[in-house]
Amino acid sequence: MKMKPVKTKNIYTILSVLTILIGVLLIIYMIKVEDEPGALPLFLIIIGTVWFVVNQVQIKKRRR
Repeated sequence: MKMKPVKTKNIYTILSVLTILIGVLLIIYMIKVEDEPGALPLFLIIIGTVWFVVNQVQIKKRRR
């Protein structure tokens, strides 16, 4: 079962934004509870952002 490239890219976009949101929520929680951000939320935000940018570049390449 192969998925269409457009649907796959949309799923990747949703997952990357979800990763960023989870990272932001974790960083807010950790700052409230421990008064300092942890490495995991920062890592999630960075990975989600890079994943989102790479995904958007690939989508724009396919449209050309």
